[in-house]
Amino acid sequence: MRPVERIGVLTSGGDAPGMNAAIRAVVRKGIYHGLDVIGIRRGYLGLLKKEFVRFTLGSVGDIIQRGGTILHTARCEEFKTPEGQAQGAANLKEEGIEGLVVIGGDGSLRGALALARFGIPVVGVPATIDNDLPGTDYTIGFDTAVNTVVEAINKIRDTATSHERTFVIEVMGRHAGHIALYAGLAGGAESILVPEIPYDIDEIIFKLERGLNRGKSHSIIIVAEGAGSGLEIGQEIRRRTGLETRITILGHLQRGGTPTALDRILASRLGAKAIDLLMSGETKKMVGVVNGEVVVSDLEEVLQKKRELNREMWELAGILAI
Repeated sequence: MRPVERIGVLTSGGDAPGMNAAIRAVVRKGIYHGLDVIGIRRGYLGLLKKEFVRFTLGSVGDIIQRGGTILHTARCEEFKTPEGQAQGAANLKEEGIEGLVVIGGDGSLRGALALARFGIPVVGVPATIDNDLPGTDYTIGFDTAVNTVVEAINKIRDTATSHERTFVIEVMGRHAGHIALYAGLAGGAESILVPEIPYDIDEIIFKLERGLNRGKSHSIIIVAEGAGSGLEIGQEIRRRTGLETRITILGHLQRGGTPTALDRILASRLGAKAIDLLMSGETKKMVGVVNGEVVVSDLEEVLQKKRELNREMWELAGILAI
């Protein structure tokens, strides 16, 4: 097997805190082993436009603590076509790139798999605040996003207590409820609505009224965006109970910010492992962490599965909110 000499790295899809730490790990581990490391700006869009930049050790200095991605990210409809994917692979080969690290979520890793079918060795590094990929206990960015939501819950609860109000907080997660569940449990939410488990508005109202009857003057309800509209749920609660209800949609606030230590360490370990795999001739793999250990999964198998919600944790949150 001929040694790999030049590898590429790109970030794609929604940004996630810790992506820069992963880029830094890929670059420095690659250079440590004598590789040329080429950054591809703006994800698959930049790949089609040949937006290549050669990294040096100094290129990734002072970025481990920064949110977002220094390589930027963009959507690219053209790359979703077989013609676009073939062109992307051709551009990589023309640039002499012999392996590619893709840092991103479900859609980004599907793009990596498409390139592999055109003969490009690829390794995926899971980075998405949604934590919706199997093959890893946590994705890069999830811990930071959860802590951002918990901080918001803490502040909103102060106001909810002062004004004796019910607050509905809508959080991100796309089609998954992991952010809502973890943040809701950590923040002591009275109800947590997730797309994986159908909710009953009557049950939510019952909990609110039960709390009022025992002297509780305020409540926090967390709604994952995939479970429904926080605005509509809040309006329905107000209409049916007469309670003074406020709605907060946290939105893209959850995407940014300084990554937590957990996300920085996770990103560093996974980015470095991706280099090891490409140097050993591996392809169509995803790196992750399970029970504290770095693991390697088949990328095709990962993308065929669905990450399940921790129902035991969801039930615990309901018990503790009585």
